[in-house]
Amino acid sequence: QLQLVESGGALVQPGGSLRLSCAASGSTLDDYVLGWFRQAPGKEREAVSCRRTRAFHDHTFYADSVKGRFTIKRDNAGNATYLQMNNLRPDDTAVYYCAAAPWYVVQCEFQDEYEHWGQGTQVIVSS
Repeated sequence: QLQLVESGGALVQPGGSLRLSCAASGSTLDDYVLGWFRQAPGKEREAVSCRRTRAFHDHTFYADSVKGRFTIKRDNAGNATYLQMNNLRPDDTAVYYCAAAPWYVVQCEFQDEYEHWGQGTQVIVSS
């Protein structure tokens, strides 16, 4: 059974950077589509970024609010995924979750497709 654990959340000043990590256990991430989602106080959970890497069907999604600032990555060993967040803003404050969906999911920005979720890591952007 795949288990995901996020880390890297912190309090950071506006304009700062953070890298969130999501470590997998119980299975490698090679057979999964990977995504990052976030939930701000009083708001619904939303997709931040996700990536599907399959021959002839590569698809990477970024929410409009994070384009040019966030980058999703995965390590070559297939055991972790990362979210590099630059030029952070106060409205990036949220609990960030990583998630994994079956490999056949094509459009990865829909959270209902995801079967495995981490517990979340808190990011606070404030001066």
